[in-house]
Amino acid sequence: MTTARLSSARQAKQDEFYTSLHDIELELEHYKKHFKNKIVYCNCDDPRASNFYNYFAENFERLGLKKLLTTCYRSQDCRQFSRGASDQAVFLELSGERAEDNGSNRDAAIARPLQGDGDFRSAECIRFLKQADIVVTNPPFSLFREYVGQLIEHKKKFLIIGNMNALTYKEVFPLFQHNQMWYGPSIRSGDREFQVPADYPLNAASTRVDREGNRFVRVKGVRWFTNLDYHLRHKDLELQMTYKPENYPKYANYDAIDVSKTMNIPKDYSGLMGVPISFLDKHNPDQFEICGSSKTLSLPMSQIAEKGTYQQGGPRFYLPNGDGTFRRMYDRIVIRNRRLK
Repeated sequence: MTTARLSSARQAKQDEFYTSLHDIELELEHYKKHFKNKIVYCNCDDPRASNFYNYFAENFERLGLKKLLTTCYRSQDCRQFSRGASDQAVFLELSGERAEDNGSNRDAAIARPLQGDGDFRSAECIRFLKQADIVVTNPPFSLFREYVGQLIEHKKKFLIIGNMNALTYKEVFPLFQHNQMWYGPSIRSGDREFQVPADYPLNAASTRVDREGNRFVRVKGVRWFTNLDYHLRHKDLELQMTYKPENYPKYANYDAIDVSKTMNIPKDYSGLMGVPISFLDKHNPDQFEICGSSKTLSLPMSQIAEKGTYQQGGPRFYLPNGDGTFRRMYDRIVIRNRRLK
């Protein structure tokens, strides 16, 4: 193997997190209406190991699926899940006819070898992608930008798991801003347990090994990302506060007020407001417009303040301390109330 392929294999091993069936069930219940007569593609999932495959195969008729496609990268270690499984990249296609014929015996469906390595970027997997209506999976966290870019390029509906910090990526935030992507509703704390391969190092803050020797790690900052709509997105955020200038200071390097907590958004302010990223859990696109973020809108402090009066770093908003110095803020999202003219 070349050095590049060895590096790719190591990275794939680090990205092998198996999502629990419980977490999949909790999230998918919000989207049942989207799947009728649709082709679902799980393109990071070995059907011999994946709970995504298990969920859709079990619920094939209930969801009214037309077809289920699954493919996996060849380095996935499925031997701990299925006897005789190897590191061969495989695909499995389950159609309406086969699902009805097999009934509960869906495991009789045969996983067949792919010609290539099963990388979601390969021409072979892109051919499957072009067939699909909806993509549902846990993609490699390290390739999240590229993975989402491919989905957008091919204009696919999707429901995927990623690190919540992906929101701040320059390739991802515009999708949130322009209502092309949003968080799913079932995970809010962002702390979830994933099963990992037998040789995965258990050096995370929270790990465990069950009685059968299966290994698990808890990963912080995990969220569902989707462009499938659900009714909770359109519930108005109830606003209780009224605007008073002394309670909402303006940034030194952008013309907007700072709102320290989502619950403190004033109900009568029509201008630009900087709010915490956690606001997105309450965001109703019919109620608020996302105008940008501190990373994209803030002026460099070097243009408005003397060196030494502020903490240096990447693009952020700053608040004046009142003594000639400035306080650097956490990342902010800039919003405007659509209901106020």
